[in-house]
Amino acid sequence: MTSKGEERAQPTKGEQQLDPNVGPSRPARLFHTTPGSRPEAFGPAEWGLLVAVSLMWGSSFLFIAIGVDSFAPGVVAFARLALGAGTLALFPRARAKIEAEDWRRVAALGILWMAVPFVLFPLAEQRISSALAGMLNGAVPLFSALFAALLMRKLPGRHQIAGLLLGFVGVVAIAFPAVEDSSFTGFGVLLILLAVVFYGISFNLAVPLQQRYGALPVLLRAQLVALAPVTLLAVVQLPASEWSWPSAIAMVPLGVISTGVALVAMTNLAGRAGAARGSIAIYFLPIVAVSLGLIFRDETIAVLSLAGTALVLGGAWLTSRKESSG
Repeated sequence: MTSKGEERAQPTKGEQQLDPNVGPSRPARLFHTTPGSRPEAFGPAEWGLLVAVSLMWGSSFLFIAIGVDSFAPGVVAFARLALGAGTLALFPRARAKIEAEDWRRVAALGILWMAVPFVLFPLAEQRISSALAGMLNGAVPLFSALFAALLMRKLPGRHQIAGLLLGFVGVVAIAFPAVEDSSFTGFGVLLILLAVVFYGISFNLAVPLQQRYGALPVLLRAQLVALAPVTLLAVVQLPASEWSWPSAIAMVPLGVISTGVALVAMTNLAGRAGAARGSIAIYFLPIVAVSLGLIFRDETIAVLSLAGTALVLGGAWLTSRKESSG
């Protein structure tokens, strides 16, 4: 029993913070995020996750482009989710229980991270190249940091701000030469940017859940939630699709690797480094997307895009530096 002078004031709901000694607290509201578990500079594990995510996710734009050669966007999204969820379900840890109070957040991830963007990307790639789609996706860290600042009411450190801005300038430099002056292409660009906004929100929503349950249970349930509306869309759009072996084969790595394994690695990276720093893996996607588009789709790359790539790498390095404690 403590005296009145020794009583410890209880924090108010708005003042509650994570105690690093006891792990992440339970999410109190739907739109909420937490810092990463490792605020220091990236180590081998973080860099390994970053490279793996970049390669696996960066190749998804090529697979989507091959898919929409024959399949409607809803069919591509359905195949991606079905194969991704099937891959995750093979891991026993993915079937771990998620408590009822966290299902709202899981459902939100299913719609914002999976269902909507997974339809928007193939819809956009009917209008723009896979390389341009990958380039524009490099803007995800900017929106991720913006929403992290809004949700935690805390600005990123100066290194992170400088890195994010430098990376964004690099993304613009990469994308600018590839943008054609037409409403058809412009609409495709808008679709990608809309998907990027949803990704920025979703990375923040995923952090506290991943820290509490791990990546596998959260991702499996989010993909199952997303399958409900996407399946309906796929059924409606199936008559507009044509069967082809190249498109069908491309769905396998798109679902198993880019949607199953890559999302696990990305969520683990965000849980360790935080949403803003974890999302710098997206900065490397233009390099992968452009390279694969050049090799397999005869897409071109401008000199300005090469300069932008250097800026992207510099921004990624700055953003990966240790977060300030202030």
